[in-house]
Amino acid sequence: MLIKRFEDAQSYDAPNHWGVHGLRLQGFEEGGPTNQWVAFSQFLPGGGAGPDSTSFEKVYVVLDGEMTIEWDGRTEVLRAMDSCTIPPGQERRIENKSNHVCKMLVVMPYPPEK
Repeated sequence: MLIKRFEDAQSYDAPNHWGVHGLRLQGFEEGGPTNQWVAFSQFLPGGGAGPDSTSFEKVYVVLDGEMTIEWDGRTEVLRAMDSCTIPPGQERRIENKSNHVCKMLVVMPYPPEK
């Protein structure tokens, strides 16, 4: 079992993101999860990501605030405790269009080894 304290979480920069501060809560450490990692992202008003896609599935869980997600000509707003699964290859764009910080968990598999 691995317990990590929030104050020990390491920050990271995600590609094609803006106005966001990401923290790695679990993953990439000895004794941590073996098939996925978990991030905590805080998106400032106007912050977002994309448009892009990944070769793997992701899960977004909005903890507080709201996040607008756009894909395939559709738009939805995720609010506190809403979640979505993004399948591999799905192009999407997300943006915090509110005036409040959006706090979100992101769960994704480790990147493929090269």
